[in-house]
Amino acid sequence: MSEYDALAASDADMTALIAAHGRPDPFTWASLEAAAGGKPFPELALHIVSQQLSTAAALTIYGRVTALAGDPLEPGRLLEAQVEALRAAGLSGAKSASLRDLAERVLDGRLSFERLADLDDAAAQAELQAVRGIGPWSAQMFLLHYYRRPDMFPAADIGLQRGAQAAFGLAERPSADELTARAERWRPYRSYAAALLWANSR
Repeated sequence: MSEYDALAASDADMTALIAAHGRPDPFTWASLEAAAGGKPFPELALHIVSQQLSTAAALTIYGRVTALAGDPLEPGRLLEAQVEALRAAGLSGAKSASLRDLAERVLDGRLSFERLADLDDAAAQAELQAVRGIGPWSAQMFLLHYYRRPDMFPAADIGLQRGAQAAFGLAERPSADELTARAERWRPYRSYAAALLWANSR
């Protein structure tokens, strides 16, 4: 039984979404993924840059950052960039601090992308969230897109919430907590459920 077949068996709403949207690839991050070049440090950095921004805005700012610090982005080069220059590229003070903390942790070994691959979902998310400025959304999105984990569900994502509101006929967008509770029935394939809800938000 495929992941989508399992979802359909668990929930009639998932059956309807599959009929409407097919079986989308949950691990594709489109233009953002291409900009990061398939490497973990640039991709996680881009997830930080993209917090609360449109795709177009995130790519513009990320392009300015790589113009300063090199493409592909590397921890050492990022730390060599002046904070004022990063701010001038469009990063907020919080995001600049977050990127610098990420770079320092990768360089000194506190964060290892190889080690993350061996951790379970909860432990990997906790390790990512130890980085300044990385919350559940950024950690979950990175684990979903880079490591292609099948059971990630970033319930705080507005697109997911809008997709769920439309799919389930809700008067208002569900909260992250409400959506997380509903998603329990979709384990262990919540990444696939998320792909359907994102498709339903467009």
